[in-house]
Amino acid sequence: MYNKFNLRFTPVIVGLAIATILPGCGLFNKKGTASEKMNRRGEVTGVAKRDSWQQNLPYDMVPVKAGTFWMGQSDEDIAFTQSSMNKQITISEFFMDKYEVSNNKYRQFLEAVKEGVYATGTPTTLKDEPQLNYDELRPDTTVWSTSFSYHYGDPLMEYYFDHPAFDNYPVVGVTWDQAKKYCEWRTYHQNANDEYNFDAPSFRLPTEAEWEYAAKGGKDVAKYPWGGPYLKNKRGCLMANFKPGRGNYIDDGFAYTAPVDVFAPNGFGLHNMSGNVAEWVLDAYAPTSRTATWDLDPVYDVPTEPRKVVRGGSWKDIAHYLETSTRTYEYQDVAQAHIGFRTVTTFIGRSGSMDVKSSARRRR
Repeated sequence: MYNKFNLRFTPVIVGLAIATILPGCGLFNKKGTASEKMNRRGEVTGVAKRDSWQQNLPYDMVPVKAGTFWMGQSDEDIAFTQSSMNKQITISEFFMDKYEVSNNKYRQFLEAVKEGVYATGTPTTLKDEPQLNYDELRPDTTVWSTSFSYHYGDPLMEYYFDHPAFDNYPVVGVTWDQAKKYCEWRTYHQNANDEYNFDAPSFRLPTEAEWEYAAKGGKDVAKYPWGGPYLKNKRGCLMANFKPGRGNYIDDGFAYTAPVDVFAPNGFGLHNMSGNVAEWVLDAYAPTSRTATWDLDPVYDVPTEPRKVVRGGSWKDIAHYLETSTRTYEYQDVAQAHIGFRTVTTFIGRSGSMDVKSSARRRR
């Protein structure tokens, strides 16, 4: 009986012994012990025991996979700008805000700046806090009256940014410079308050090429984010918030801006890529910038050019400005009642993978 008992448990005992002894020899250890031994023998194997890391998907952002598309004019150039020549462009993957930045999200930024508190505890980043001035960052609410001639915009000037009724509406009255400051704060806010040793990529304005690629929603050529060529769906409902006809502003359901999540998203899950508010992008404006930029992740980054590209059209624009290829501009220090923005962040990983989940970020 003793022999049967002994034989029955012998494999278990031997297995435990192997599991105890061999890791000490570095054979089963995945932490890099074998590499350390090789390093001590003069071999180069890389730094051992590096933490792994997988990038997370930030809140209210969507992944935009890498791809190639035809950037440029998709219909008649009624403004005769001749600034949207067609060019095949390749874009790397990135994350983009699902919605335009709302009044309430921008208010969180202002409150953090006003209180001077960017980290909820001990910052988990070695970078310095951004230097921001509250008085220079508040939206200019007077744009509701000054942007238009003889227009009664006083109610919106008083209530649009501060009243909770407009919390989920897109922020307007912000300049290109202020939008960049918001990106700077959001980057520090994320990296200072997470639990990771290495910073995630910075938030920023999208490049013009990224914006147009994202607006097309995965279609190689698309007149509008929903494809086109029509402005209404099968039920006769307008697909965006703009100026139908010769001034029938309320035909789409909203006289001015609409909540950021009202109209249906495009193929990438992005809302209001056309209409509602036009959007600042990173590029400087030049009619010939398309010929000067490369065809892989292009950006016309000219700091000395004060004109910055604005894309997407707005609640006050006719349908032409809703087209994914239409280009306009505004001066970087000028705020308007029809211009807002959304942010992007670069995805670090294999081209075309984008197999990330919001809860899948690991220590690097």
